[in-house]
Amino acid sequence: MSFAQYITNVFSDKTLAITSLLTLSVVFVNGWTDAPNAIATCVSTRVLKVRPAIAMATVCNLIGVTVVTALNSRVAHTIYNIADFSGNSDMALTALCAAMAAIVIWAVAAWYFGIPTSESHALISGITGAAVALNGGFSGISISEWSKVIFGLLLSSVLGFVSGYIVLKTVVNIFLNISKNKSERFFKSAQIFSAASMALMHGAQDGQKFIGVFLLGVTLAEGRTQQEFTIPMWLTVLCAAVMGIGTSTGGRKIIKSVGMDMVKLQSYQGFCADAAAAFCLLISTLTGLPVSTTHTKTTAIMGVGAAKRMSSVNWSVVKEMIYAWLLTFPGCGIIGYLTAKLFIGIF
Repeated sequence: MSFAQYITNVFSDKTLAITSLLTLSVVFVNGWTDAPNAIATCVSTRVLKVRPAIAMATVCNLIGVTVVTALNSRVAHTIYNIADFSGNSDMALTALCAAMAAIVIWAVAAWYFGIPTSESHALISGITGAAVALNGGFSGISISEWSKVIFGLLLSSVLGFVSGYIVLKTVVNIFLNISKNKSERFFKSAQIFSAASMALMHGAQDGQKFIGVFLLGVTLAEGRTQQEFTIPMWLTVLCAAVMGIGTSTGGRKIIKSVGMDMVKLQSYQGFCADAAAAFCLLISTLTGLPVSTTHTKTTAIMGVGAAKRMSSVNWSVVKEMIYAWLLTFPGCGIIGYLTAKLFIGIF
């Protein structure tokens, strides 16, 4: 479908218009609540002020979505096929819309309380809950695709922590005999680069997830069955632009929770956390694993803090984040299930 055809269909098909609006709302909320994780460290170390950091993240998110998706779209395919929305296309589309509404509710609540919960896991659990409501059980859930999610969860947590620890130790050894003033000047510049890389990989990971959902919605709105797809460039640019707008609105509470409350970071530590997290996200994206950018970034920060000394990590804040992560799958899944039942009953 060309962009001109899509616009024509949106104005002539209310179902497609509502589906597009809800999906783009979730993309916006992701940019608003999730993207700030990418720039939290460079803001907390005062390398960049909030507004320039948000502007940088906005641009890098757009680049990440457009460029990386054009080269490798395996994450989008994983999300597209994670649940079965075949059968009655009207009911399936209603359930998918309910899942989008549930994700927005969950994400806004997390933002309000300043909790860096995972939008990726909210997306997956919301879609799963809606699919369970649609199919009357778990028969519509793809075990093979869900196994990638579970593996990605473990990978983002373990590899993020270990990478942060190793990168910090390596950097400390390399700069051991270099004066503090020289090293600080270097890391102030290097941290801007690493934060930009983190924002770019956030766009690459999360942008693909929402592209997969958007295409699923378009497929159902047109009355077609769920099948393999190709990603048009206009859709990539649209999702990137909406995510960028969401990022530009801020997310100061999330920045404070991730970059300031959990570990008190210096510029070299911020560089190590960003570099480690960006590396983990690159590996996950290339292998088609839909990992959480929030988990990856926060565990990398934990690893950096632990490399200095375990007591430098505010474990009470970490505990609150872990509780939020653990609640996301059942919490957003239940909201998705109940919202889908409600929407199907009403519409």
